[in-house]
Amino acid sequence: MVVLAAPSGGGKTTIANELRRRRPDIFGYSVSATTRKPRAGEQDGAAYHFLTREEFRRRVQAGDFLEWAEYAGELYGTLRAEVERVLASGRHVVLDIEVQGAQQVRRAYPRPASVSIFVIPPSPRVLIERLRKRRTESEQELLERLAIAVREVETARTDVPTRRVFDHILVNDDLDTAVNRVIELADAADGAKPGPDMTPLLAAFVKELEREADQLRQSARRST
Repeated sequence: MVVLAAPSGGGKTTIANELRRRRPDIFGYSVSATTRKPRAGEQDGAAYHFLTREEFRRRVQAGDFLEWAEYAGELYGTLRAEVERVLASGRHVVLDIEVQGAQQVRRAYPRPASVSIFVIPPSPRVLIERLRKRRTESEQELLERLAIAVREVETARTDVPTRRVFDHILVNDDLDTAVNRVIELADAADGAKPGPDMTPLLAAFVKELEREADQLRQSARRST
């Protein structure tokens, strides 16, 4: 089980897709389910399983989800059937999920059955630029996602000493390097050794992200 978690815009989906493209022989992608509307170019069953809120809740009650969480007002989750499908093929299961989901998966699949990686972009400004390029969020929705990102990065920071949830922190500043690192971590027979202490980097990221979000809020007030 290869778990990729990141703030929205952190690049986890891009890494997951690249893993599957480069090494389909060893990586199988678990397609998540969500209640949000499809974005341009997204196909049901490929990008996500797009469900109504009622259908999602019904499947939660039926025990169909390995993990699920509410994020920015929408529901997201990993279907057990998707995980079992990939595992049955003898490949690593790649999960592209939120931090709450990563916490649930770690409880269900403790080390060494899973490797959990928290992904961050090189800077908060890059994160904001990626979200803006999607053109799918209003300014208010962007601010909400940044507030969630602050909480998620802070969660990863406090987790560093114990590694209860995340085994590794990955800075996604170069896609090729990031993908190769994930392949290396997934292939490590008994888990790769932890890298350098990322606590200072994550703490600085949180502070800078809060400053960027505050500037956006002030700019939004001036424009209204």
